[in-house]
Amino acid sequence: MPVVQVAAPGAPALLKPGLQRLRETLGVPDAFPPEVLASAAEAAKAPRPVDSVDRTDLELVTIDPEGSMDLDQAVHVAKNGDGYTVHYAIADVAAWVEPGGPVDEEAHRRGQTLYAPDQRATLHPPVLSEGAASLLADGTPRPALLWTVELDAEGQKTSASVVRCLVRSRARLSYSHVQQELDAGEATDSLHLLEIVGRLRQAVEAARGGVSLQTPEQEITTQGDEWRLEYRAPLPVEGWNAQISLLVGAAAADIMIEGKVGILRTLPSAEQRGVDKLRHTAKGLHIDWPGDVSYADFLRNLDPTKPTHLAMIDASTMLFRGAGYTAFDGSLPDGNLVHGALAMHYAHATAPLRRLVDRYVGETCLALCAGTTVPDWVREELPVLPALMAQSDARAKKYEGGIINLLEALVLSTRVGSEFTGTIVEIDKDGVDGVIVIEDPAVQARVKGAVRLGEDVTVRLVSADVSTGTVAFELV
Repeated sequence: MPVVQVAAPGAPALLKPGLQRLRETLGVPDAFPPEVLASAAEAAKAPRPVDSVDRTDLELVTIDPEGSMDLDQAVHVAKNGDGYTVHYAIADVAAWVEPGGPVDEEAHRRGQTLYAPDQRATLHPPVLSEGAASLLADGTPRPALLWTVELDAEGQKTSASVVRCLVRSRARLSYSHVQQELDAGEATDSLHLLEIVGRLRQAVEAARGGVSLQTPEQEITTQGDEWRLEYRAPLPVEGWNAQISLLVGAAAADIMIEGKVGILRTLPSAEQRGVDKLRHTAKGLHIDWPGDVSYADFLRNLDPTKPTHLAMIDASTMLFRGAGYTAFDGSLPDGNLVHGALAMHYAHATAPLRRLVDRYVGETCLALCAGTTVPDWVREELPVLPALMAQSDARAKKYEGGIINLLEALVLSTRVGSEFTGTIVEIDKDGVDGVIVIEDPAVQARVKGAVRLGEDVTVRLVSADVSTGTVAFELV
């Protein structure tokens, strides 16, 4: 889900009733049951005994948003002849969470961490997700799943494996800090190589026709008496770091496909109707999209320093609907096994503190790489995980959409009666009423009246209710 920051005094109080109503409607968990907290506190005293290799020699660091404590990944990149070696340590949740125990059962009910401007509904109790299991740079060795991926000089994967290890993170870094060090030429060799490998992997992605979107961070600010919803452009290092996660996700998918057991993240190719709607959105935001340019190339060439382009990136997530999970055990299923946006096989493998399915992918790959049997507790869950995660994803999307509606209602609440211009990007089947994209503020909303797809219109804001997140426009 996109991160929403609130930098405007008074905004949290105005949003709180709507956010609470949204949580109650969707059944977003508010607190952990006492027995889950007690079990997590007991588990945090020491990891479950497992065989592991000591790799505390690696100079691993975490790179996350400022202030993050639930640290899933730590990275180190080194030269290896003409190519590169990427080490990526993933928090070993299975070392702390007993299958079928209270913490595990609660994680199954939640599915993933949900984010809102005022609070988070975490997958695991913070004593684990922000403490014992997190790859914090506090000098304490921690269990991790250590991925080793070898790349050639062009950034193509030549081999990949994962083992259970003890690691020690050396620093908890933020994206802004790393970007500053890279820009100043003061970064470590590993971080410098992270940029090189990140750029190489972005070129590999473009060559295969894939595109990976980084949803822009949104921030509520004030300008005079008006609320504003602004977008923050992702830093380049965020894209390079994301490529490491995608690299490991692709490696995990390949290992499971070869072993004929596991669970993939799949997505159908973009439908033409969705691409057409996105072209109308680009028109509404006054962004040129030549007819002979594919949506992947168009999205890849957007300039994240421009507010309208950031709004376009945010709107482009509509193309990636229909994502799901495909599990298999013993033989590969029929049907699509590819992630259509990434244009490759892919699995969620790098965020087990925040997403349930990643733990099962990690354990499957550990067994396959070691040549051992995938644990029964993993195999037993594979058939039910796609439906469980689909339910969790559906709640997350409704939560995200509801939050965006509340934010848009807030920024429009002081402009009732004002007129706006925009482009119709969607119409109802009867041709009456539709959806308009407005450039400033960058919002999508329903509008009443007879409209035509792609038409530029002027509308008047009739109402904006911050408590329900509803806005109403009418044609002028």
